[in-house]
Amino acid sequence: MTTTSPRASENPYLAGNFAPVHDEITATDLPVTGHLPIELSGRYVRNGPNPSEGPEPKLYHWFTGDGMIHGIRISGGRAAWYRNRWVRSAKVAKTLGEAPKGGPVHSGMDFAPNTNVIGHAGRTLAIVEAGALPYELSYELDTVGPYNFGGTLPGGYTAHPKRDPLTGELHAVSYFWGWGNKVQYSVAGTDGRIRKTVDIEVGGPVSVHDISLTSKYAVIYDLPVIFSMDAVAAGAQFPYVWDPSYHSRLGLLPREGTAADIRWFDVEPCYVFHPLNAYDDGDDVVLDVIRHPRMFDTHKLGPDEGPPALERWTVQTGSGKVREERLDDRGQEFPRIDERLVGRRHRFGYTAGFLSGEVSLMKHDFTSGSSQTRILRGAGGFAEPVFVPRHADAAEDDGWVLSLVYDAGNDTSDLLVLNAADFTGEPEAVVHLPQRVPFGFHGNWIPDEDPQESQQP
Repeated sequence: MTTTSPRASENPYLAGNFAPVHDEITATDLPVTGHLPIELSGRYVRNGPNPSEGPEPKLYHWFTGDGMIHGIRISGGRAAWYRNRWVRSAKVAKTLGEAPKGGPVHSGMDFAPNTNVIGHAGRTLAIVEAGALPYELSYELDTVGPYNFGGTLPGGYTAHPKRDPLTGELHAVSYFWGWGNKVQYSVAGTDGRIRKTVDIEVGGPVSVHDISLTSKYAVIYDLPVIFSMDAVAAGAQFPYVWDPSYHSRLGLLPREGTAADIRWFDVEPCYVFHPLNAYDDGDDVVLDVIRHPRMFDTHKLGPDEGPPALERWTVQTGSGKVREERLDDRGQEFPRIDERLVGRRHRFGYTAGFLSGEVSLMKHDFTSGSSQTRILRGAGGFAEPVFVPRHADAAEDDGWVLSLVYDAGNDTSDLLVLNAADFTGEPEAVVHLPQRVPFGFHGNWIPDEDPQESQQP
C-alpha cells in the first residue's frame, strides 16, 4: 500500500503516487516481461520532487520537493540495475546525516535540482529552473556536487536546455527573481563551458520554463506567470502567480545575435511549460506547443488550471502576427520528439494524455494530421514518453518509446518499452521496478556511447 502521512490529504501532491518514497535502493537483474532490444545500451534516468523530510502540507508546492533521480541501466538485453538517489544539496545531506559536498552556489540558492536530468560534456547533470545551479552526478547517480560549467555560468540555469543535434551545443533561457526584468540566453559548448550569454529585457520577473530552438532563432516565451512578493509574504514556496495584466508574447532572437536583434510577437494570453518543437519555414517560424489557458491563478500548489491542449503557432515575420491553431483538444502534456530533429521539421511527436479519468500515451503524426492513443488500463499514472532511435542513422519513428507507468492497483512502477512504429501494439518489454517511482517531471535516455555522456559504468 502507498503510505502517506495523515495530513497528506491536505495536499494532493503529497498523496498517492505523488507521495515521496523513503528508501534509496540498488537492485540488479530486474525482472522483464518480453524482450529488451539488444540495441539499447545505456541508462533511462528520471528526476522528480521527493521531499527528504516532511513539508508543511498546506504550503508544499509540487515544484519545490528535493530532487530524486531514478535510473535503470539496460545493456545486452538485460535490465542490469535500478537505482534511486536524492540529489545531495547541503540541506538534503544534513537531513541524511552526511557531510555536504560543498561547491559554488548562486545567490545563496543551494537546492537539490528536481526537474530534469541530462547528459552533457561527459557529465550527468540534475537541473532545475528559477536561479539554482545544476548538480553533477556519477554514472551510478551519486552526487558529485554543484556544477557551474567550469566557472563560466554567470548565474543560475534552466531545467530545459535544447541541444542542437548538429553542433551538440546546449541552448538555454534562465530566469531568477533577483534579476528583475531580465532573463538570460546562454549557449554551452560540447566542452562543458558557456561560450555565449545574452541578457534579454522582459516585462518583469517572469517564469520562463522552456525554450524553443530553430536553425535561425532561439524562441523566448514571455508569458503572464510572475514572481510575487505578496505570495512570498503569504508563505508560498514557489511564489510565481498568474498576472492577467502582464503581456503574452514570444521573442525571436537570432542565435548569434544580440539583445537589440530580438523581435517580439503577441499571442493570446496563456502559459506554455513545454513546446514540442520548432522549425523555420521560409521566413516564418512554426512552433508546436502545449498551451495552458492560465497557470497558478486559482490553484497555487501545482499546475491545475484546465486541460492543456496541443497547438501550432506560426510566427509570420512579415506581418508581425502569430497564427494560432488548435491541433488536439484533449488534455496532454510532456511533449517529446526524436531529439535528432530539434529545431528542424518533424513528422512525429509523443505526449502523455489525461482526460476523463483515462491515462494514455499519444503519438501524433503532423504530416497526416492523425494520432494514435494508447490507453494504459489499470494504470494510475504515467511519465513523459521518451523516443530512442534504433541507431544513429535510423529513420524518424524507427526506434522505441520509453515511459514510466505507475500501477495503482499494485502500487508499483514499470518501464514500458514500446516499438514506436507499432505504438498501440504489445510492448516489446516491460521492466518491473523494485519500488514505485513517484510522479515527477522529466527524464532522458543517455546511451553509453553518447559523446555527450562518456562516463563508464
